[in-house]
Amino acid sequence: MAVYTDINEVDLKAFLQQYETGELLSYKGIAEGVENSNFLLHTSKAPLILTLYEKRVEKNDLPFFLGLMHHLADRGLNCPLPLPRKDGALLGELSGRPAALISFLEGMWLRKPEARHCREVGKALAAMHVAGEGFDLKRPNALSLEGWKTLWAKSKDRADEVETGLGAEIGGELAVLGQHWPKNLPQGVIHADLFPDNVFFLGDELSGLIDFYFACNDFLAYDLSICLNAWCFEKDGAYNVTKGMAMIEGYQQVRPLGIAEIEALPILCRGSALRFFLTRLYDWLTTPAGALVVKKDPLEYLKKLRFHRQVRSSVEYGLTL
Repeated sequence: MAVYTDINEVDLKAFLQQYETGELLSYKGIAEGVENSNFLLHTSKAPLILTLYEKRVEKNDLPFFLGLMHHLADRGLNCPLPLPRKDGALLGELSGRPAALISFLEGMWLRKPEARHCREVGKALAAMHVAGEGFDLKRPNALSLEGWKTLWAKSKDRADEVETGLGAEIGGELAVLGQHWPKNLPQGVIHADLFPDNVFFLGDELSGLIDFYFACNDFLAYDLSICLNAWCFEKDGAYNVTKGMAMIEGYQQVRPLGIAEIEALPILCRGSALRFFLTRLYDWLTTPAGALVVKKDPLEYLKKLRFHRQVRSSVEYGLTL
């Protein structure tokens, strides 16, 4: 979450008149994440999250995101729900941005997840994939191969400012992934951004998943590769195979991987590492000064990408055959 667009109390109270929220008691911006502007509201009825959708989020995609949360919740997945306005609409406008009120999910995200938490994340990810079956709306993954090329075109001229030789390295990586990217793996709705700050726990119990604004249709195993990248590396850049084993085992308890998915996992991990390197690189180079947002270091994902280049089998991620 982040804050790019500020709001004032007068406009916010007028916005809330369209909802059955009770009286506004307080509000504050939330400074984590990189996509939308988010605020925690305390009202006389319940705490809520207010999200203003920024320019990188297409307004035409919002029915997919908001509808998906309702679909998943209806099938037993614990996730926040968009609140309807008095006229039944899920979307309004505030400070010149599309805006929605989202229910508050109890819990907190883990700064130091352990293997047992990774197992629960694997189970929850697979449960989301199963629950997503039958969702009628479709959204292609805008941050797959073609999207990576577009991001790289916007960043490559300045890439060597971050590390010497980066331009040549990433150009070559894109070429390799373009040649070897899978074509016929099982697909469905994926979260596509299930980082630790998007998973809430109450103690050791996973209480829910949040932030579905990258959700799309793509390979289900690609979503698992994103989680391996996000959860199973230590701060020194080393891959923790114990965490990886727990995550994969948790996933397979709910949705077993097919042989083709297992064989593709190294290239999928390589691709998902590149995807987050490229978005971080672009944000690192272009986020305006003064924005209330925490910029994330792209070199973290460059190190992960280099690790995945050396992997020859999914066994190295902790998968047991």
